[in-house]
Amino acid sequence: MRALRTTAILAVATSTLALAACSSDDGDAAEPTGQPSDAPTDSSSSSESPSADASAVTVVTHDSFAVPDDVLAAFEEESGLEVTFVQPGDAGVLVNQLILTKDAPLGDVVFGVDNTFASRAIDEGVFADYESGAPAASDASEYAVAGSQALTAIDYSDVCLNYDIGWFEESGLEVPAGLGFLADPQYNGVMSVTNPATSSPGLAFLLATVSEFGEDGWEDYWRALTDNDLRVTSSWSDTYFVDFSAPNYGGDYPVVLSYASSPPSEVIDGEPTTAALLDTCFRQVEYAGVLEGAANPEGGQAVVDWMLSDEFQASVPENMYVYPVSTQVEVPAEWAEFAPLADDPHTMDPETISANRDAWIDAWTAIVID
Repeated sequence: MRALRTTAILAVATSTLALAACSSDDGDAAEPTGQPSDAPTDSSSSSESPSADASAVTVVTHDSFAVPDDVLAAFEEESGLEVTFVQPGDAGVLVNQLILTKDAPLGDVVFGVDNTFASRAIDEGVFADYESGAPAASDASEYAVAGSQALTAIDYSDVCLNYDIGWFEESGLEVPAGLGFLADPQYNGVMSVTNPATSSPGLAFLLATVSEFGEDGWEDYWRALTDNDLRVTSSWSDTYFVDFSAPNYGGDYPVVLSYASSPPSEVIDGEPTTAALLDTCFRQVEYAGVLEGAANPEGGQAVVDWMLSDEFQASVPENMYVYPVSTQVEVPAEWAEFAPLADDPHTMDPETISANRDAWIDAWTAIVID
């Protein structure tokens, strides 16, 4: 199988790295690649630079992006484009890099900016307006950022705490029924989450706690979690693949931050080994957008259209473990049993996120990290 051609980029700026390497107890493990919105990507690195060649298009994305080789190959053959991928890191790092390099864009089009960081990138003028006419464009419009045509929704899911079913059965400890329960001392040392400064799931979870406990209570909640020996990593991959105690990973933490759509990947011999705590969820939407100043904006537009095609949308569930925006695509049958979405997930409008994001992250850092 042909590997995705991945272009290496400059290291993340020192100021960004300072935010990234955060743990409440010890150093972070190396970043692996993986599934739920971090699905494994068969990638190789090179030192190529984004090209102005009209037959080449560079896609900037997070390190979670995954698409089957045959779906990519069919797009390249049909469009006549050669696709190169640039993957600077998690979604939070991705947005930081887009802003730092907006006067010299890293590529032509971006995938993976989500609704927790979207307003920041839009406010910085990172994207050019584009309205797709692809088959799923009308479905995508249901998730549009109000007042902007800069981003096109591609997929969505619920960021939720996941738990190790077997661990709780063996420990005799009750499965926490919601966010508030995890502040109880009986849950000391059981949870690993990601840093909201650099991880979009981490920021989504922070927003869920603000939504749940309000301005007067969310900081006290995080103080209680910190007193409970909360573990914090720099990325979803570290939390899920390294820290999770689920049978496929064997880490030390039975409660980790992931997605409502993660448990199907942990079914062993027809039996679930993990489940999502659906009362802890925040609805996350991922977008694609053409970069302002792109060398090949038409190629970038073609990529957005491709990501709304039936072929790409159908590949999303089993490769990135999230829900496609297209209503014409059926998700795997087992998702109805093992990956239901939350009935009433936490949400927050982009204006509120934009107005408070930095202050909330600063306050969180002072409580949890400093």
